[in-house]
Amino acid sequence: MSGELDDLLRIARRAAAIAGEVIMPLYQSSLTVELKADRTPVTLADRRAEEAVRAFIEAECPSHGIIGEELGEKPGDGRFRWVLDPIDGTKSFIHQVPLFGTLIALERDGEPVVGVIACHAVGETAYASKGGGAFLNDRPARVSGVTALADATLSMTSYHSTETLHSGGYHRLVAACGLARAWGDCYGYLALAAGRVDVMLDAEMNLWDVAALWPVVTEAGGRLSTWEGENRIGDSVIATNGLLHESVLAALRG
Repeated sequence: MSGELDDLLRIARRAAAIAGEVIMPLYQSSLTVELKADRTPVTLADRRAEEAVRAFIEAECPSHGIIGEELGEKPGDGRFRWVLDPIDGTKSFIHQVPLFGTLIALERDGEPVVGVIACHAVGETAYASKGGGAFLNDRPARVSGVTALADATLSMTSYHSTETLHSGGYHRLVAACGLARAWGDCYGYLALAAGRVDVMLDAEMNLWDVAALWPVVTEAGGRLSTWEGENRIGDSVIATNGLLHESVLAALRG
């Protein structure tokens, strides 16, 4: 890993930790929940965490751009842009289910080269930089070696949206896999990188939902694509251990 990415990964990890310092005291408090224009929920914790992360990054990397889910985009003057999701899994957070976290990514020339998935409530953080490998709580992270769907554990964020948008493919894939669960949002991708699940799906994604996942999944040896099978960041995600990817695509396509 280059010295530059090493330093930037340290900044990303500290940014995620700062978000956790804001979020966790509010986790079991009574927060007012608002609905955004797209009918997704947001809380004071989302906004305060993003404000804190932005202030830290602006101090550390003043020339870099920043885009976040809650507070929009601040253009930079160079190759780098930070992509922030202060609470990925706000619905879990609201219901006091610990499968939420903070996503921090750094793009270089439009490519995510640093990613952090910090699941504060379960005490686990996965992180990676391009060419530097993936780690979970300072130990190397690696995807599973499962080669058959019949032996695979499939997870997804939302049964409802997956079935609604891809009904036929959803049922074929669930039937083909050995186990299907909904360990969703960012935790599912941390679990994939750690080899705990073999396939993770999201039928609908935004940039801030997926940018941090790319370095973590790929550096852990996995593969991430759109539902069309394109190896890029898009508005949907299929993530696998790599060995199962083509079988997953075939099941979804029928």
